[in-house]
Amino acid sequence: MNWEYSCGAVVFTRHGGQILFVIVQEQGGAYSFPKGHMEGNETEEETARREIFEETGLRPAFLPGFCMRDEYALRETPGTSKRVTYFLAEFGDEPLVPLQGEIQRIHLLPYEDALRLFDHESTRRILTEAHIFLTA
Repeated sequence: MNWEYSCGAVVFTRHGGQILFVIVQEQGGAYSFPKGHMEGNETEEETARREIFEETGLRPAFLPGFCMRDEYALRETPGTSKRVTYFLAEFGDEPLVPLQGEIQRIHLLPYEDALRLFDHESTRRILTEAHIFLTA
């Protein structure tokens, strides 16, 4: 079996006593966290930082103690699976700047609203675990 590796983060900010999550809407309409493929000799965290900046214009602070992985078979490439590593990262007052040509829109949403956007149970699970981590 072949593997592809991507990294990203559940990115959030605190505003008015509320936690708001960054959800990117890709050109095809799918919703996800900022993430992308590893390049060269990057570490997982280096990949996540680069991809977050490329897709959103943010340079958030990574929180220690949170790391989740999602694995699934790629439908478009039989015999290939993908592993995505997610961190948890917080930003302040920086503006959100969607990557032209790749990101249609960036949403900044509270937990319940963000949860409703995701089609995949594994993505909802990652958001839920991040929310629990932040509110525990």
